Amino acid sequence: MRDLGLLVIVLSLCGMALARPWLGVLGLAVLGFMQPQGYAVGFMREAPVYLILFAVTVLSLAYHGWRDRDRFALPWRRLLAWQVWGLLALWLWFAVTSHFGALPWEAWEKYPQVLKILPPLLLTLWLIDTREKLLYLVATLALCILLPALKGGYWAVMSGFQDRVYGPPGSPWYENNAFAVAVSMAIPLLVLWWRQTRERLTRLLLLGGIVLCFGSALSSWSRGGMLALAAVTLLLVWHSKRKLLVLPLLLLMGAAFFVQLPEQWFGRMETLTAYQADASAQSRLAVWRIGLDAASRDPITGAGFNAWPVLTLGTGGSLDWHSTYVEMLAEHGFVGLGLWVVLFLGTLGGLGVLAWRHGRGESAWIGDYAAMLQAAMVAYAVGGITLGIAYWAMPYHLLVIAVILAGLAPQEVRRASGGNRREARV
Repeated sequence: MRDLGLLVIVLSLCGMALARPWLGVLGLAVLGFMQPQGYAVGFMREAPVYLILFAVTVLSLAYHGWRDRDRFALPWRRLLAWQVWGLLALWLWFAVTSHFGALPWEAWEKYPQVLKILPPLLLTLWLIDTREKLLYLVATLALCILLPALKGGYWAVMSGFQDRVYGPPGSPWYENNAFAVAVSMAIPLLVLWWRQTRERLTRLLLLGGIVLCFGSALSSWSRGGMLALAAVTLLLVWHSKRKLLVLPLLLLMGAAFFVQLPEQWFGRMETLTAYQADASAQSRLAVWRIGLDAASRDPITGAGFNAWPVLTLGTGGSLDWHSTYVEMLAEHGFVGLGLWVVLFLGTLGGLGVLAWRHGRGESAWIGDYAAMLQAAMVAYAVGGITLGIAYWAMPYHLLVIAVILAGLAPQEVRRASGGNRREARV
């Protein structure tokens, strides 16, 4: 039954993509981030559903573009944004490091897996061209994390936070630590959705979902997830227009959760400050030192993708660098790390400027988007300190959404100012 249900979902998404190509972008987000195929047990488990929907979306775009060339013309201004050039430069550098890597055959095997992040991003830049479509995309991304988090949050509350919460099977964030970071990234997107909707029932449901997301992240027992959640909470308070109301509510919610947390949970979190006595923390430090040593030997190109079997033989062949920053540095050298850091720090800075410029007035929605996207990306940056999540697709989608927002902002401002001038004339 699960496989038949998934088949119906995929066929429905393909039908929506054929009717309107931009809905295919939302469907790709569902299959890529929610990973419903991970719940299949039969013929649909290994079916290339993502590739099928991507092909249908491209064919639909080609057909609709042929029928209405003006409406589906290439958005050159967005495609020529510096972030797009930065992404292309980063992926080209990945090809260079794969060629000169410690294990070139392993690196070239992983390169296509990382490369497949780019085509959906280009479709997103092309097809998400209005404020309404952008909200639908943000809501879809948030829902992809919210739905599994609802189950985890409910179970956490009912079980007294005794069990760890995990993500969807087969997804990049199935592991509890990764899922905590993903949930922390989704919370600002849910808050953004809550701010942008005026339907009372939807707002109430979103508030309940946000509360359960906090519970789900806490019940992951993840120390890195806790740091990401703390960073998001601080930014939510900072960007709130009603700090005197939001802060007490967050404290009340935190108190309600913390009184249920078992002593073992607090003991685990205490190792954040007493890392010298924690075996897990010491193993991370050992792997980080190996990554730094690898970067010192090959500072330009690094060791390439999947070089850990060679570099970490002394520690039993670790499968993870346990840090996004060490991962980028060890595998792609200082050039790769520099490109990556500039790409994300520059985007964070641009979002900060947008949030400051459009904090009030008719364009305040732009400020809301910028602030919440910034919070989500900060959650990723903080969570990446202790997790090797450099090749997640979600942060790159957030980066592209920031590019779309920056392109829509001047159009919306001109539209609003034009409306004001017409009203003044009347």
